[in-house]
Amino acid sequence: MRIVLCYPVQPQHVARIQAAAADCEIVDAGQERIAELLPTADIYCGHAKVPVPWPEVVAAGRLKWIQSSAAGMDHCLTPEVIGTEIPVSSASGVLADQVADHTMALLLGLLRSIPEFVEAQKKREFIRLPTRDLCGAKVGIVGLGANGRRLTDVLAPFKTTMIATDYYPRDKPDCVAELLPHDALDQLLPACDIVILTAPLNDQTRGMIAAEQLAQMKPGAVLVNVARGPLVVESDLVDALESGHLGGAAVDVTEIEPLPQDSRLWDAPNTLITPHVGGQKASRIDDMTDLFCLNLKRYFAGERLVNLVDKRLGFPTPEDSLRTFMRNCI
Repeated sequence: MRIVLCYPVQPQHVARIQAAAADCEIVDAGQERIAELLPTADIYCGHAKVPVPWPEVVAAGRLKWIQSSAAGMDHCLTPEVIGTEIPVSSASGVLADQVADHTMALLLGLLRSIPEFVEAQKKREFIRLPTRDLCGAKVGIVGLGANGRRLTDVLAPFKTTMIATDYYPRDKPDCVAELLPHDALDQLLPACDIVILTAPLNDQTRGMIAAEQLAQMKPGAVLVNVARGPLVVESDLVDALESGHLGGAAVDVTEIEPLPQDSRLWDAPNTLITPHVGGQKASRIDDMTDLFCLNLKRYFAGERLVNLVDKRLGFPTPEDSLRTFMRNCI
């Protein structure tokens, strides 16, 4: 059996995977060889950032399981894969702490006018500028998965009132005032001072924040996207910022990545942009390898995978999530 890897492993990670799958051949394809080697895989773990021949991979009939090394599944949940019996598991929750850290950095930086103060510092200008408050704000979280739930933990001490939507609107955290179904954006958007997107990208969520939804937001409200860029129609977002209807936007993800040099978003007012770094973590590869080794042992034992994805939706059910698994282990 051949296991093909496509995430930035080091020799110690390969050794750990080999120990968990002693009878398997481990191949570190990297981004350079993944398109060539993926059709030869029985098990695949990674996140290909280059074009991959998924129709050829599926037609080969060899692949038995996909373990994504990312929480977002748009890189591998192609129609060909969705239409098979190949199980797919995600890395949802592995980087939830870091995504929450980055969300708070973006949000507080925007609200407290940090970019403007940095520019003033460069000019040696000691001036006061207007700032806005997070404490006491009404915050909407769109998508209460692993990242969204971790955000509620972090936001609670700021005395915020939180409203959230989710595909599985149950098991409401105590700090969340109201948990709504996933299609209740028309209730959430007009009520919130800040809207944070932590939903997965799939056919239902692509373009979910467009001109109509932006118009429903409060005048002066702030939008934060730490999920996937295509959740938002970027041209409509820029229009809402340029018109002054929105008070600001902070994005770690964009419709096209890297963000094109000629994108209007670069010059949009009150906008903070980072280059998809919300999941950066010193121990990221260690933690991803831990999850993969855990799932390898479960796979070979015939047990249900942790973070098993509902391929129609693009994310695990709450019962299969890493968060639930860890809670049950305590």
